[in-house]
Amino acid sequence: MAASYRHYYFIPQLSVLSYGQEPPISSPDFREKAAPMLDAGDASLMEEISLGFPPEASGDGKPVRTGCDFVDGLREWEKSLRLNLARLRASAAGREEDSLPEAPDWPSDAVEAAARAVGAETPLEGEAVIDRARWDAVEALQGGELFHRRTVFAYFAKLLILERQASFQAEAGFSQYKSLYDSILGRWDGESSGARSMGESR
Repeated sequence: MAASYRHYYFIPQLSVLSYGQEPPISSPDFREKAAPMLDAGDASLMEEISLGFPPEASGDGKPVRTGCDFVDGLREWEKSLRLNLARLRASAAGREEDSLPEAPDWPSDAVEAAARAVGAETPLEGEAVIDRARWDAVEALQGGELFHRRTVFAYFAKLLILERQASFQAEAGFSQYKSLYDSILGRWDGESSGARSMGESR
């Protein structure tokens, strides 16, 4: 999508974000501020940007596609990260991996981030590995064209990362880390257990 006059007005007003800093604005406030500077379609697309497990299209297990290269690229990255984390953690814990879906081998940086996070000495170090890799992935998806909707989307995604970092405290780090990725394992463990129970009852 070509740059609009609103991009030329809005983007120069954005403060530079650096990895590890305190977020200068909350993500909801930024989204509200950015909405008038985007057309209706792009404002709706910004609502689709998250760091969570992406919504899946029914039947094929692939993330729902929006038609936006930035949003779809981030969804693919997040799914690869999370599935690789789930399988690696299951293997490290000596748990069954057959109940988990196949983990993609692409994007390679998401696969590498999962391996480094699982191998980190502490959960908080693992989280730092993941967020640093996320940040780099967002910058790659942003591309080099400044006055583009991708710049606005990348800014919002970076704010989400900075907010996530700020939410981690030493006391809560392990419980948040374990809850996040155990929920991924539990999701497919529950589905596979249900399938086995149905088979046994026949």
